[in-house]
Amino acid sequence: MAEPHKPELKKPGARKNFALRLPPDLYAALERWAADDLRSVNAQIEYLLTEAARKGGRLRTRENAEAPRPPPEAPET
Repeated sequence: MAEPHKPELKKPGARKNFALRLPPDLYAALERWAADDLRSVNAQIEYLLTEAARKGGRLRTRENAEAPRPPPEAPET
């Protein structure tokens, strides 16, 4: 019998691996930018995506993750 799927435990610093296809000119630009910031291309992409997600309100930061969420507003009657 097959073993049931077990969800992965989230470990601090864990990363999800996936393939990313980029046009050569975009990769070259990211490579130069990463070198300017003394990062690997992978670290540069992760940094840029993290910043964009934070600015767009899609990623919770440590500060707001620990803060209680405000209660939902009651509908007006």
